[in-house]
Order: sequence, then C-alpha cells, then structure tokens
Amino acid sequence: MHMPPCQAQVGHMGKGDKAAAHSHEQRVQMGGIIQCKLGSDHHQDNSRNEIAEGIRPAMASIAQPQADRSEQRGKNHESAFEAMVGQKSESDDWQDRNQQRQQGAMQRTQERSSCSESIGKDSPALVQLRRLHAQRALSEPIPGAASSFRAKALCYFITSHLATLNRLMTSRSLSASLNFVLLVCPIANVPAAGLSIHAQPPGQDREQTGSLPDIDRNETTRLPTVDVKASTAAPAVNALAAPTSVLDGISLDEVRASTLGQTVANIPGVQTTAFGQGAGRPVIRGLDGPRVAVLADGMGSGDVSAVSQDHGVSIEPFLADRIEILKGPAALLHGSGAIGGVVNVIDGRIPEQLPGSGSSGRVQAGLDSVSSGNTGAFRFDAGSGHLAFHADGLRRDDHDYTIPGAILPNSAVQTSTGALGGSWIDDWGYAGLAVSRYLNDYGNPAEPGHPAQGEPAVHLRMQQTRVEARGALTAPLPGLQRLEWNLGHVDYQHTEYEGELAGTLFTNRSREARLVANTQPWANWLGAFGLQFKQRELAAIGEESFIPSTRTHALGLFISARRDLGAVTTEFGARIDSQSSRPHGLIERSFDPLNLSASLVWRLDPVWHLTLNLDRAQRAPAEEELFAHGPHQASFSWEIGDPALVVETANQAEVGLHYHGNRLEAKASLYVNRYDDFIHLVDAGAFEEGLPVRHWTQRDALFRGGEVEATWHLASNASGHFDLRLWGDLVRATLGNGGGNVPRIPTGRLGSELRWHDDDWRASIGVTRYFSHDRIAINETPTAGFTLLSAHLAWSFLNTDRQSWEVFVDGSNLGNRLARLSTSLVKDEVPLPGRNFSVGVRGIF
Repeated sequence: MHMPPCQAQVGHMGKGDKAAAHSHEQRVQMGGIIQCKLGSDHHQDNSRNEIAEGIRPAMASIAQPQADRSEQRGKNHESAFEAMVGQKSESDDWQDRNQQRQQGAMQRTQERSSCSESIGKDSPALVQLRRLHAQRALSEPIPGAASSFRAKALCYFITSHLATLNRLMTSRSLSASLNFVLLVCPIANVPAAGLSIHAQPPGQDREQTGSLPDIDRNETTRLPTVDVKASTAAPAVNALAAPTSVLDGISLDEVRASTLGQTVANIPGVQTTAFGQGAGRPVIRGLDGPRVAVLADGMGSGDVSAVSQDHGVSIEPFLADRIEILKGPAALLHGSGAIGGVVNVIDGRIPEQLPGSGSSGRVQAGLDSVSSGNTGAFRFDAGSGHLAFHADGLRRDDHDYTIPGAILPNSAVQTSTGALGGSWIDDWGYAGLAVSRYLNDYGNPAEPGHPAQGEPAVHLRMQQTRVEARGALTAPLPGLQRLEWNLGHVDYQHTEYEGELAGTLFTNRSREARLVANTQPWANWLGAFGLQFKQRELAAIGEESFIPSTRTHALGLFISARRDLGAVTTEFGARIDSQSSRPHGLIERSFDPLNLSASLVWRLDPVWHLTLNLDRAQRAPAEEELFAHGPHQASFSWEIGDPALVVETANQAEVGLHYHGNRLEAKASLYVNRYDDFIHLVDAGAFEEGLPVRHWTQRDALFRGGEVEATWHLASNASGHFDLRLWGDLVRATLGNGGGNVPRIPTGRLGSELRWHDDDWRASIGVTRYFSHDRIAINETPTAGFTLLSAHLAWSFLNTDRQSWEVFVDGSNLGNRLARLSTSLVKDEVPLPGRNFSVGVRGIF
C-alpha cells in the first residue's frame, strides 16, 4: 500500500536538520500499518535540544484536557509543568495535580472519535494532529545543558509516567502505546531521544503474549529514532476482535525452534504435537490437524502436515518476522478448515515498502548441545527507486538428540531453505513476486528400525517449491480504500524411505487466490469483503497409501463490518464456502459450510475492557476423514474413512477481561465450544495386518477451558528493568452420549518467567509445570506431569545507528526431566529433548 512520504517531524526541522538525519524510512506492514523513522548521528547539544523540544509539545498535548481548550487553562497547565520542572520540592504536589488533570482528560476523551477516525484514514491527518499539538507547546525551552536539573526532572517525569500516558492514548478509540524516553539527560546516559507512537483502531489489539513491555520490546533506548505507526486503512477482514496472540522481536528470537509447533508452544492455549525434531504442528485449545490452519503471509502452507503428525510443516520459524496466533473459530477469515484457529507466519518475502536506508538485513548463527547441531540463517532487503528486493536462507544440521539417560535414535534433521522476492512500489500501491524452495530430511524416531537385524530406520525427504504474487491498490475505486490480492502456487512432495528404499510418496499441488477490499467509512461503519479460491490435488502412492488421489475445489465469499459506539465496538462477519472433493474411483462429495461471527469490545474505563465473541463455524470433512482406507503407521492404526460424513459445526462463546495499568497488565478468558457432529477416530475392536482398525465417525462433543496471563512491571531504575510474567491454561473435552474423553487433549499448565534487562544485557528465567493427564480416551495411555526450567542470557556488544549485534546463551529443560506431551501420537516412544544449551550470535544491520 502506498502512502505519502513520511512527514513526521521532531520539533521544527529545517533543511540543515534534515540533512543531518541518518535515516528516513517509511514502512507499510500487513494490516495497513505505517512506520516512519527519523534518526540522527549528531549528538551535539543543539541537536539534542531540537529533539527534546519536539518531544515536549507532544507530551504536553497528550496530558492536557481536550474538552476545554481555553487559553487560560493552557496557561495553568504550563504553570504546573514549570513548577514541576523548576522546583524539585514541589514535584509530589505537581504529580497529584497532574493525576487529577489526567483523570479529567480520560473522561473527556469520549469526544475524540473524529480525531481517531482521521488518524485511521490518512497519515497526513496524524501529521496535522501533531502540528496542532505543537502549537500548544510550552513556552519555555528545555535548557541546552544536559546536566541541568530541569532536563533531569523532565526525564524522570517521562520515564516514570509511561503507563499513565499510555492510558491517555488508549482511553477512547486509539489502541496505542506511547513510549517516551528522554535520552538528552544524564539519567539515561545515552546520546539521543526516542519517541514511539503505535496507533490502531479499537478492537484490533494484538496481545503480545510473553513479550516485554512496549518500552522494552521496541528498545527505543537503543537507537536515536522516532517511530510513528498508525493505521491508515479501514479494518481489514483479518482484524476482527478475536482472541489473538503475537510473537515478534525479542520474544520471538528467544523461542525459535526447529518446528513451528515448538516455537509457539509457550503461548497460553497453544501446544505442539511433537514428533521429534522434524515434525511438530500447533495444537490450539485441544484441536489440531485440519482444524488448525497454518499460513505463510496469509496463504496456505501447501504441505500435508494436517494429514498426519509425522508430516512436517514446510514453514521455517527462524525466518519469520512475526507469528500471529488466532484462537477459536477462524473460518470466517481463512476458510472452513480453520475451525480451531490459525497460525500465520509473516516472513516479508514480498516487500511492501522500500528500505529507508537503502538496505537492511539480519543474520544468526548458533550451536546447540542436545543434538550437537548448528543453524545459520540470513535475510537481506534492498531497494532503489521503485524496486525493492528480498533474499533469505537457512541451513540446519541437527544430529540425534539426547533424552535423560540416552540418545533418541533416528531423530536427526537436515533443513535447507531460501527465497528470492521483489516488488515494484509506486503511488498507486505495490505488486511483487517471490519464489522459495524448502528441503527437509528428518528421521522418524517412532520407527528407528533394528539395524542389527537388518530392519532399516524410516526417514522422510521433503521438498517444496512455492511461487507467490501479492499486491495492493490504494483507493482503486470510489468507496474503496484499499484492494489487496494474493496468488499462490505450491508444488509439494515427500517420500518416506525405509533405509534407502523408497516407500510411500505423498504429493500435493495447490493453487490459491484471495481478494480483499477495504471500504471507506459509510454511515459510521467500517468494513471489508472479499473472495477466496483454493484448488488442491493430493495423492499418496506406495505401501501406506491409505488416501486415494483426491482433487478438492473450494470457493469462499466473506464480509465483515465494524462500528464504534462510544465505549463499545461491535463487529460482525459472515462467510459461505462451496467445497467439493473428488477422489479417484469414488463418488464426489460436496459441502457448503456457513460461518457467522459477532464480537463486542466494551471499554469499561481506561484500564479495563471486556470482550465477548460468539461464533458459529462449520468445517467440511478432510480427505483422509472421508476416503482413508489402509495402514497408517504414524497413528498405529488401520484407518477407514466414511464418505457419508457431514459438515462439522462449532458453536463457541468466549468472554475475556483485560487490564492495562501502570504496573500490571493482565488478561483472562473463558470459553465453551459445543460441536455438532465432531469427527474423530473410534476403535473398532479388530486388527488388520497387526494394526488396530479405527473408523472415522461423528458424535457431538463439548470443549471448555480458560487461559490467564499477567505481567507485573516490578521495577525500572538504575539497576535495570524487571518484569514478572505468570500464565496458565486448561482445556477439557468430552464426547456426547457417554462417548468418553476426546483423545490427545493438552494437559493443564502453569508458567512463570522473571525478566531483566538494561542497555546492554538481557536475562530471564522461566518455569513451566505440565500437570498429569489421566482423563484419557479408549486405547490412550496416561501422561505423567513434569516441570521444565528455561533461561536466556544475551549481551549486546555493538549498537550503532546502522547495526546491532548480540551474543546469546539459551537453556531449555535445564532440570533434564523426562517429558512426554499428551498431544503426541508417539509420546511413549518419543519424549521431548533433554537438557539443552544453545549459544550463538545474531545481528541486525
């Protein structure tokens, strides 16, 4: 999406100041987010004064009441501020008066809807807003000497009132984080100033699960930049007020693993299937397989990981910029297969903006002890004129990993992947193309063989070629604000080898197209609509070809709308799909799943808000559920499908409560999901070729559970920043009419993590307790409880305006506990890795 050149200014910048700026970057991210960066390499007193003078008006304008803009009131506020800055003995009284003034501002922020809408429409409106704030700036300039007491007092005020300022920004219809760090004073002991404003429409809150607070996560203390992010488009269809978690930045760096499932496994409500180091798919609230959609930049992964747990996901988490997890029925957004949730990996392989400094990149290299393995990855982005270019790559070589007291045979992994992409970016929008290649060779530790007896081990060789085109048009037609389109083609195959003898071959060729239009505001409604087409040709050839060759077509139409009613925001959506599956030699089946969604966000006050989500989602049966017939070693069963299966319907209600205060940020949610015609495997009580015969069948089911997470900002002083995170989750699932428990349901967990960081160091220690799982299904074994201890340590040894480098040491399962996940089909044969230390270096340039 094209936007005008970044016009965010720090104070009043003349030509000379602009020439002194080191970088000027405009970046448009998915979802219509704009980021503009301004930085300076000049740390003389005069440039410090200019930066400080630019921050001061914005801070004053935010703290000032909005309803009464009389000149006398402004003078009173200025006098109060002067008293605080000039007299240390009066600081406490000034803070009391400031708190009263802030409370008044919170009440009057109900009148800010026009301001919020203008920011949501166009970034120049944000610039104009800041200019209006600047006109109301305080009259007395900040002294030039960094050692002056007023500069120190101002720095103390800003750093000690970040959360209060943040509440002022979020009290009405801006979901925002405002981070001020005044670095011109000796308290901060760094040479520049940073200001970061993140604004987006209500109802689009991204829950930063497990991440640092905003001031820590954005690390504005490190680089002399000014970042402004504001939503410039109507809410896209993927911006519904659903329970969402996001991993990015430091939080993502510290949890990257060889599988996508393991990478997201510490998010409340999310676990992994765990099939060794080579395969692990996310499990969301007890649901996995075809009920959880795994996406790459909003498009299907194109692999066959949903068919069986031993099939790996063809998305590399080490190359991800951000991972978004949408819990609960998400079929409205991504088709009927996403009835359990969505994991969307954003990799940026198709650039949407030009790098502001001409080029940028990142590298990472590391070693681990548990498998004597090594991983190296890189990314490079460059641009000139209207053309932007992207390249990335990764190589992983992990040997058999250790478990307590032994080495798990046939658990080695070798992965190679890379991509090239480019875009043309202009005033009308952008258009780009990317080509990627993914190769993965990993052992199946559940089938290690018996080499001494001449029985070879089983391993899988996977390869995938992915071609994707994507673009966006800005205001293409009257009434439309943005039009986004995606086209993708994936050619995938993997072969299961017994030694060097090829066994079963799985192939999957898929094509996908998606078109989404965001509308201009109409009668106080913001909306989006679109269509999506998918075609898939799945085949399995060989000894375990338990699925016939099947061609599946699906076409979906969807629409969503949102309206802000003061303290309440409502959202509605609907989607209808038409899907048909034609197996070779069998009768074609067709389905028309219908999906409806309604959401409510009630901002009770500036720090509390309540959410309510009601969903009715339907899923068409997957190919293996309809047409399977044959041996499936991964599930240790002879599977028999049922072509007469009907659509599966989920009716879910969820209520959530969120608190965002000065010292505490917390959220809790409870949900109930009633399934009509839930599809599952049932033991038939017979055996075929030594395998138990199991039929795919349907029965009503009930899922209920809850999640909680809280982060305390314990301290922020000369010793660093301290935060404590506590979290937990629980899900219970039973089949109706006395059918017993649903198999492979995640066990309940409780976790805690203590974090600390200063300018150059970062450290954390965490403990997660997995409780025992004894509410098991027929032919399922119980799982013992265990406790995992982890730790992280990183040292930044080089930080400049152009680059940042750090060395790190990560530890997992430090207690070397024998850990088995209840979600894994092979938990008894394949436990989690034992004690592991990873060391490495990562850099951003």
